Amino acid sequence: MEKSIIKKCKKILLKMKNISLDNPFTLIENKKKYFKTKINKLTRFHFNNCKIYSDILKKFNYQKNKEYKLESLPFISVRSFKNYEMLSVNRNKIFKILKSSGTSGSKLSQIFLDKKTSEVQQRSLMNISKDFIGNDRKPMLVIDSKSVLKNQKEFSARAAAILGFSMYAKDMVFLLNEENEIKYDILEKFMNKYNDQTKIIFGFTFMIWQHFFEKLKHLKKYDFSNSLILHGGGWKKLNDKKISNEKFKTEIKKYFGIKKVMNYYGMAEQTGSIFFECDQGFFHCSNFSEILIRDKNFKLCKFHEKGIVQTISILPKSYPGHNFITEDIGIIYGENDCKCGRMGKYFKIMGRIENAELRGCSDV
Repeated sequence: MEKSIIKKCKKILLKMKNISLDNPFTLIENKKKYFKTKINKLTRFHFNNCKIYSDILKKFNYQKNKEYKLESLPFISVRSFKNYEMLSVNRNKIFKILKSSGTSGSKLSQIFLDKKTSEVQQRSLMNISKDFIGNDRKPMLVIDSKSVLKNQKEFSARAAAILGFSMYAKDMVFLLNEENEIKYDILEKFMNKYNDQTKIIFGFTFMIWQHFFEKLKHLKKYDFSNSLILHGGGWKKLNDKKISNEKFKTEIKKYFGIKKVMNYYGMAEQTGSIFFECDQGFFHCSNFSEILIRDKNFKLCKFHEKGIVQTISILPKSYPGHNFITEDIGIIYGENDCKCGRMGKYFKIMGRIENAELRGCSDV
């Protein structure tokens, strides 16, 4: 079943080869004006087509005929996707539902995707990813079990991430069984087959740490030095263990000799508008995304001021996920002048809001 899903994704990639897309980190002329127009338009669309979203915005005295500044547009809480079923198209057009959970027993966020929104998000993900990973497909070792792909209609955040990055796998191999135990025969075969090739080791952060790194760090049998570690999400369990992003990188590099460990920041509620970490240690906004930082009273923060992260995306059409406040704390360090050369805002995530429900989107 999972092979057929991956096959469908690869067909989408082939169809998109002829689509011309700008580099996602070149500077859009008047990006602020462009986003103001796009997000105002999306807000009106969702206001007119999603009753729950409309009811929320009415409480903010939103006026659909008014053109708002980007920072003045009303935004919703990311928790809204747990509390309500929000979609802006007919339910019969929905062909995929992404689900992400918080703490054990908490409600699931439900993200309703029609075909067009899903494909646009996939395009965006591919366009952003290739700027960091490159165009060539590589053998990919997924630190997860095939079982996460069982349900073709409803996907967890982990499944969505695996399918999204499957576009870059010329051969995708799942390392774990359903009990999250390493299949050593599979690992042996994979490492022998691709011994001299650059490999991608992909998974949610806590899965890589607990079920790959901690199990293999003392084994000298396998040479992972020519691998790229690609990881994101799933920080809740590692935060409990006091494992920071820096410690994660340092330990992986120390024991495995891996030179490139790449983190990304993203969420099921805005699939496609992903933020990759550059070699300077910053996450980057692309031409498809923007972020704002707000204080505890939701007033706009300046650069270098710590506050709550608000994420904005031009991609969501089938559900009102274009503008919401997260439960993450972050700092914007600058715009258009990162030493890595990419344009757009660059920022860091500092952790979660204190006492907020922990929304570990991989823990499904």
